[in-house]
Amino acid sequence: MIMRNATSADAEAIAEIWNREIRDGVSTFNTVEKELGAIKAAIASEAVFKVVEENGGVHGFATFGPFRSGPGYVRTMEHTIYLAAAARGKGAGRALMGALEAEAKARGVHVLVAGVGGENAAGIAFHTRLGFVEVGRMPQVGQKFDRWMDFVLLQKML
Repeated sequence: MIMRNATSADAEAIAEIWNREIRDGVSTFNTVEKELGAIKAAIASEAVFKVVEENGGVHGFATFGPFRSGPGYVRTMEHTIYLAAAARGKGAGRALMGALEAEAKARGVHVLVAGVGGENAAGIAFHTRLGFVEVGRMPQVGQKFDRWMDFVLLQKML
């Protein structure tokens, strides 16, 4: 397993992983698939974008960006992490989060926030195992697959 910064050559694999979750998963309420150009632009910007690679293929990614706008939130970031199904349960997520947290600390981030769909029990458990604490649950604020879903906020102070 190789942990590294993403390059534009990784955009297609990232889009495949991300868009599968958008289409089929409950971790995000987003229903608009990510476009290659937007992913390449995010990678080319100064955004943090990490990938985990194994056997020559990208099996997951993690990134973070501003939690909210305004100077009062500049040291609080919200992160995104997704893994290909084949990579789950093998330590790739933990490795990605370790790399992401190290980068966040180096950039002066004080808090990482995770926004997780309430039906994504595995995502909530994953974050809890990494030291994130549930700080809020918003009932029925998202809608996907013709049903209302809860939104769970977790945070970790770095």
